[in-house]
Amino acid sequence: MKKNLIFFAILTLFLASCGQPTFDEKSWIRINQLGYQPDAKKVAVFISRGDDAPTKFTLCDSATSKEVKTFKSVTNTGAWSGFTQSVRLDFSELTEDGTYYIQAGNIKSPVFKINKNVYDGTADFLLKYMRQQRCGFNPYLNDHCHTGDGFIVYHPTLNGKHMDATGGWHDASDYLQYVATSANAVFQMLLAYKYHPEAFGDQYQANGRPGANGIPDILDEAKWGMDWLVKMNPEKDMMFNQLADDRDHRGYRLPTLDTVDYGKGPGKSRPVYYCTGEPQGLMGNMNRATGIASTAGKYASAFAFGSQLLKDYYPKYAEMIAQKAIDAYNYGVLNPGACQTAPCSSPYFYEEDNWVDDMELAAAQLALMTGDTNKYIAEAAEFGRQEPITPWMGADTARHYQWYPFMNAGHYLLAMADDRDVSEVFKANMKAGIDAVYNKGKNTPFLNGIPFIWCSNNLTTAMLTHIDLYKKATGDSSYDYMEAALRDWVFGCNPWGTSMVVGLPSWGDTPIDPHSAFTSVYSYPIDGGLVDGPVYSAIFNGLRGVYLKNGDAYEDVQPERMVYHDDNADYSTNEPTMDGTACLTYYLSAMEARGKR
Repeated sequence: MKKNLIFFAILTLFLASCGQPTFDEKSWIRINQLGYQPDAKKVAVFISRGDDAPTKFTLCDSATSKEVKTFKSVTNTGAWSGFTQSVRLDFSELTEDGTYYIQAGNIKSPVFKINKNVYDGTADFLLKYMRQQRCGFNPYLNDHCHTGDGFIVYHPTLNGKHMDATGGWHDASDYLQYVATSANAVFQMLLAYKYHPEAFGDQYQANGRPGANGIPDILDEAKWGMDWLVKMNPEKDMMFNQLADDRDHRGYRLPTLDTVDYGKGPGKSRPVYYCTGEPQGLMGNMNRATGIASTAGKYASAFAFGSQLLKDYYPKYAEMIAQKAIDAYNYGVLNPGACQTAPCSSPYFYEEDNWVDDMELAAAQLALMTGDTNKYIAEAAEFGRQEPITPWMGADTARHYQWYPFMNAGHYLLAMADDRDVSEVFKANMKAGIDAVYNKGKNTPFLNGIPFIWCSNNLTTAMLTHIDLYKKATGDSSYDYMEAALRDWVFGCNPWGTSMVVGLPSWGDTPIDPHSAFTSVYSYPIDGGLVDGPVYSAIFNGLRGVYLKNGDAYEDVQPERMVYHDDNADYSTNEPTMDGTACLTYYLSAMEARGKR
């Protein structure tokens, strides 16, 4: 140990003698661990607890340690959230393929690549987690779970009756299932396939087991979720919103070993919540539901989109869900308002308050499905004008899932409408949403204006999709630096220097102790899962039952304002979510498509 200290002292003197500045040992350079495409904006971030900051930096070849280029393109963003120094290091002008690291004085970054293919396979990689989340038959475990689902609650005449609600995906590391998140996941995966089909392979069967079946795996996964939505909307004007409730939260176990008793016996049937449009909650804690349109709209948009993309593989099925899309939309028109998920023994639930966004997207998607643009575009625009931007954009905080989905794909469809007046309004609305987030983060080292609420990574993913769709609609590339910063944040250019996707990249710092029974109890990897991400310190300190089991591996780099912990006991920052993961398939497939172009 003493020899190491002597060597470090000599090395420090050597660097100083060569004119290299010496920064505090609590200084770090953060990069995107996946790497950078040659023509992308490329910015690393230097953060420090010390007094000094770099005015230049060097890019070095990782194999030879030889200097490739020295840059003076630095932006000092000053003190930030407990760090005394922060600097943006811009090396966008370097476009040559290679493997590099950045050096600023005595501080080195991790090694990274510049290559057009750095995102290849990443969208497909996320599907590993989606398959692991399957309920009914779970291909990861090659076993069945929750086959007794479910029994009806809140229906005026059918309470207690059995209905087939097997299938779908578990929402997160618990085993609850929601129409809101499932329908959004289906839609986002279909969106990914529609615009970037070249990003997806065929290595799995429809049941999720290995083996090609002639259908892209992303469509297999989307149809798995669609099949469950069909069961949850069994008849016209009959909709269910939720399967199981927070009685589920009774300890770690595999879904195939679930013994929670909902009154039907340990591990038996679970409750299926009928949409009433009124507040629900079986054990005292109640939601604030005001209607059904938020759920009906999600059903309609997923069914309409699915009818278009699945018809080549399942023509009869596509006809069936096309009619369901029309019926669901009409039901939403008759039942305006938000249909929230139901709490039970705890006060936490998905507090969705908006619904016009869901009906806007449904109407816009029906215009594409039916060809009746006169009717549906006009109705979509009327809904869309009531919510020009998704309200979390530009806000400091929001309740849990208060504004959901976190981005409105309906705005993009209207921005692409043939009606120029409609198109221009919704292009402006998309821009206003980006500006609201940009203005909150423009003076920070990571250009991140996302509010650090529960599931902040889902907001980051939504904004990336929003920016990409805005660029498709307008050709405006003025937000490229913001887009790059949010993209890089997900893969390690953040205070903690960690990717937020389990196992991606395989060589990087990624979550190894996520809040999941699969990993925590059984040591099964849950590759592909996007974890919740950082939350405000006040949120972490105020949640019930959240704590650190194994200490804080990122203690030295925790900002003052927000925290992230790679610890399985922190369900607020380190729990993967099914819908966040599904939504990221769009953006990662877009990045792979850019590389191929």
